[in-house]
Amino acid sequence: MTLNVEAAMNVAKVLTEALPYIQRFIGRTMVIKYGGNAMVDERLKTGFARDVVLMKTVGMNPVVVHGGGPQIGDLLKRIGKQSEFVQGMRVTDRETMDVVEMVLGGQVNKDIVNLINRCGGRAVGLTGKDGDLIRARKMTLTRNAPELNAPEIIDIGHVGEVASIDTGVVDMLVHGDFIPVIAPIGVGEDGLSYNINADLVAGRMAEVLGAEKLILLTNAPGLMDAEGKVLTGLSTSRVNELIADGTIHGGMLPKIRCALEAVQSGVRSAHIIDGRVEHSVLLEVFTDEGIGTLIQGR
Repeated sequence: MTLNVEAAMNVAKVLTEALPYIQRFIGRTMVIKYGGNAMVDERLKTGFARDVVLMKTVGMNPVVVHGGGPQIGDLLKRIGKQSEFVQGMRVTDRETMDVVEMVLGGQVNKDIVNLINRCGGRAVGLTGKDGDLIRARKMTLTRNAPELNAPEIIDIGHVGEVASIDTGVVDMLVHGDFIPVIAPIGVGEDGLSYNINADLVAGRMAEVLGAEKLILLTNAPGLMDAEGKVLTGLSTSRVNELIADGTIHGGMLPKIRCALEAVQSGVRSAHIIDGRVEHSVLLEVFTDEGIGTLIQGR
């Protein structure tokens, strides 16, 4: 077998570039929000699982929080139930919540666990109901109602916010050399289940775990300016300026706010990266250039 010297040199270059990052992040927690195209494209799914297994193998502690909105919508459609959204939130009655639990806590969660395990990892699936992991409070929305001369409260059902997180079960798994895979379902004081936005859960999870990094996978290259250039190396003050001048708007705004809150609460850095790029997590963590938008708490 003839050695391809150029190819071998490229491999060596990649490994030597990754070495200082591996050394720096041994024992550190990385919370990764997994969603978007990376969850439905088979090549990207396998690449993500391998990335997470590699991180664990070299001594990091990845914690995965996943979404599943499209999968929920598909099952609702198949059973003849129409999805309704208010201000971007899915109206979730009791029947819809049953579907959410079935899809997120069952199908999607176990598919991710199975894929990571097939790639050589040791993943364990959780919902926020396991080990009293995520306590939720009911989310209420308001809209202007001039006829009432006051804001109108909109009830969107079993949609929640994070009230608190008990990291006991996650800590146990991480220290037992497992990779936690968490579905964003919480339990309220009323004993009811609540569907919570996965970005919000990932952000709060990163905060309470004292994570080194919060990594949010998206279907965009990152935060872009008016010319389409990806912005990175942003301070919290710069992010606030970009929100104020309208550069950050629309669907990117909730993700940026989630990242901003995380770094302001002690997470070392937050990363918004393009999950449509194969091995995007490794490219962000292990290379000098990185990929996507980096936000640091300074």
